[in-house]
Amino acid sequence: MASEAESGEFLVQAATYLGAAAIAVPLFNRLKLGSILGYLSAGVVLGPHALSLLKHEEGVFHVAEFGVVLFLFIIGLELSLARLWAMRRSIFGLGFAQMAVTGLLIASAIVATDVMPWPAAVIAGLALAFSSTALAMQLIKDRAESGSKYAARAFPILLFQDLAVIPLLAAIPVVAGELVSTDQSSGLAAAKAVGVVIALVLTGRFLLNPLLRLVASSGSREAFAATALFIVAATALLVDWAGLSMALGAFLAGVMLAESAYRHQVETDIEPFRGLLLGLFFISIGMRLDLPAIVAAWPVVLGAAAGLVLLKAGVVYGLARAFKAEHREAAKTGAVLSQGGEFAFVIFSLGAAAALFSDAQATLMSAIVTLSMAATPGLLLLADRVTRLRGPGAEGLEGPSADSDHIIIVGFGRVGQIISQVLTNSGVKVTAIDRNPDHIRNAERFGFKVYYGDGGRFDTLFTAGVLESRGVILTMDDRAAVNRAVEGVRAWTPELPVFVVAHDRMHEIAVRPLRPDVIVRETLESSLLMAREVLRRLGFADAVIDDFIEEFRRRDRERLLAQIDRGPEAGAHLMHQPFGAARDPR
Repeated sequence: MASEAESGEFLVQAATYLGAAAIAVPLFNRLKLGSILGYLSAGVVLGPHALSLLKHEEGVFHVAEFGVVLFLFIIGLELSLARLWAMRRSIFGLGFAQMAVTGLLIASAIVATDVMPWPAAVIAGLALAFSSTALAMQLIKDRAESGSKYAARAFPILLFQDLAVIPLLAAIPVVAGELVSTDQSSGLAAAKAVGVVIALVLTGRFLLNPLLRLVASSGSREAFAATALFIVAATALLVDWAGLSMALGAFLAGVMLAESAYRHQVETDIEPFRGLLLGLFFISIGMRLDLPAIVAAWPVVLGAAAGLVLLKAGVVYGLARAFKAEHREAAKTGAVLSQGGEFAFVIFSLGAAAALFSDAQATLMSAIVTLSMAATPGLLLLADRVTRLRGPGAEGLEGPSADSDHIIIVGFGRVGQIISQVLTNSGVKVTAIDRNPDHIRNAERFGFKVYYGDGGRFDTLFTAGVLESRGVILTMDDRAAVNRAVEGVRAWTPELPVFVVAHDRMHEIAVRPLRPDVIVRETLESSLLMAREVLRRLGFADAVIDDFIEEFRRRDRERLLAQIDRGPEAGAHLMHQPFGAARDPR
């Protein structure tokens, strides 16, 4: 009976968590406040300091922390060593300057007000210097400004912050004086850590792609998702064993797979787990916010939140201008990065557990970050409007989006390869996706980069950047997958051009009601070309051949429309009528 009661209680708690997410996230997204604030608010409302519908269990928090690990894995997956190197000046110049200046100023203010001593103040200052990657990037995407100049400025800063999380997390036990004593010498411990990192790099270079290729060949989506999760968990545990942060392990695992052909499918399969567990993490953070303590100190919380937003916006604006950004670009960069970040919650929680901060301090700082997040959408809108009033000069104009200038090709068989070659050689960037590992291996032999993934799933297309693309070309043999892809694209981005290579006549009839922009039957044009060459060799004049081909196209379309209306047998008589008066070829 006890086990049944515990099982029922678990289901009640699980249903409450999921229901809270299902209600709060759409509501806050509709208000343009972002999903993170939705999760935090759900935790506050349903937590022990309000309605008390959710019980705060340490086990839940530890499970939810895996969401942070998966989040860092996704960050690593979206990077590559080559990309990091190409952006090194912006990342380690502007990004480092923002963290250092903002963190030092906040730490100085904390020490000046005698809130906490220098070591804890430095950790708190750096934690508050973080901005919310999730909130900032979502705001930029919602405003369709992913390719804007200010987005290009903000991304390296966010990227450096994401990289800085790892050493900051590692520094907490050091600053708190809670390093666990060990019999190993520091030199041996360092060698152990370096050895694990080298082993991970070699594993990623030589073993991960063959492993994923083997699993992908089985055709089991569940096995592929399980393998991806295993790679993240195993890497995190191995790095943790070496005395490093699990977050570092997850990040390294992502970087190792960043250049893999299976990157998009891995990200697609990981994303639901990452999203749910990270949401659970933020709900648990919200549950920890002590509302009575926040209400009692509301002038401090409001004043500190306003001060944090203004300070960060001002620092980012000044540094961006120092790095030769235009006024409008710098103002919008400062506005979109003015809030505290999600990793501040992680640092405050771990800092409180290590006795670096008191529970009251961690609660108040979390409330300050939450309020700063809520202020960001309005501040970005204000910066946009104010800077737009400065006149019609070139400084106020946004540059073109390089990231949006690409076409997604799904299916890299015979047709997809030819289309890709023509587009690439015409200067069009192509993102190719295929779920057949043999196609991917063959393409790599000839220098093509093809990603593994099921292009019939919209989440795969979303991961590949369909919302920022110029169009989608579907050339798969799987008719059902083509239809699903068209339906998904039309539902999420109705204006995006969709080009379909239909497998045959019946497939064209099936896909036409879904309203793709262009449908071409796979063998039609090649067959007509062959017929044209045969007629030419038989002595028919080019003008006569043109008439015959045009007449065939007219009849073919008439028959297709009849089949759509009345079934496959309709219009069969059109197949057997001679063209005009049977002309003499000479």
